[in-house]
Amino acid sequence: MTPVPDQPPTPTAGPIGGPIGGATRGPWVRVARDFARSPLAMTALVVLALVVLAAVFAPLLTPQNPYDLMQLDIMDGMLEPGSPSAAGGYTYLLGTDDQGRDLFSAILYGLRISLSVGVVSALVAALVGASLGLFAAYVGGRTETAIMRIVDLQLSFPSILVALMILAFLGKGVQNVVLALIIVEWASYARTARGTALVESRREYIQAADCLGVPMRRIIFRHLLPNCLPPLIVMGTIQVGRAISLEATLSFLGLGVPVTEPSLGLLISNGYQYLLSGQYWLSFYPGIALLVTIVAINLVGDQFRDVFNPKGRG
Repeated sequence: MTPVPDQPPTPTAGPIGGPIGGATRGPWVRVARDFARSPLAMTALVVLALVVLAAVFAPLLTPQNPYDLMQLDIMDGMLEPGSPSAAGGYTYLLGTDDQGRDLFSAILYGLRISLSVGVVSALVAALVGASLGLFAAYVGGRTETAIMRIVDLQLSFPSILVALMILAFLGKGVQNVVLALIIVEWASYARTARGTALVESRREYIQAADCLGVPMRRIIFRHLLPNCLPPLIVMGTIQVGRAISLEATLSFLGLGVPVTEPSLGLLISNGYQYLLSGQYWLSFYPGIALLVTIVAINLVGDQFRDVFNPKGRG
């Protein structure tokens, strides 16, 4: 009797629908594959990467440090785009402002401040808000009620009003702007994390962990948090763009970063009074840089939302 050759074992479905074993594809591989299906989102991601690289390597790409007053020449003030410097060393591609500051250099350095403020405030706000939201959902009772009422109170006030009140008390400065944005943003993360954790906390693996006596901290950060990450990632992406926009608004109103370290909002504010007098470049080019950055971040965030939404996948 001819022996029947051994058949390879039938792969079983993994947690994301793929086979278990050597051919297993992790969830982040599926996320990257689904994200790449949108040409618009990929274009936005490339643009955002170029913006970040330009901001990081600004000292290597710019002919001038706009924060160094010793490098500014008042004789080069209000030059049109493409004008040469008075010393003849280089050409101002985007013109100069009233202080002789190279606008191209100022935009790249301003991007560094805007991006750093947006990313740092979003990360810290996510850490604080998500921790409180997960804790409230897991503990429940009066603790959850107290935390969520504070969240509701926070979200009932306009963000710009809260930020203005904080900065009016603390004063100007990058650190104060970051602190104000953290206070403004943490409540949104807390509500999102709590809503997702309420669903996850009713599942069997959480109940099994409770029965096994697993410490609460381990349950929250090793079991609940990984399963609540997708909506938090989407929220974080959107909040970075929102933080950059809010920082630009505060700087435009004169309550953001100091004049010696202008961000994009402050550059727009400095050129606003000249907008209708022919010196359009003072506000136009910083505004375009701010617009491109925020739109790219929002498009990336929208695609992440579609990728992480099970109902949106075919």
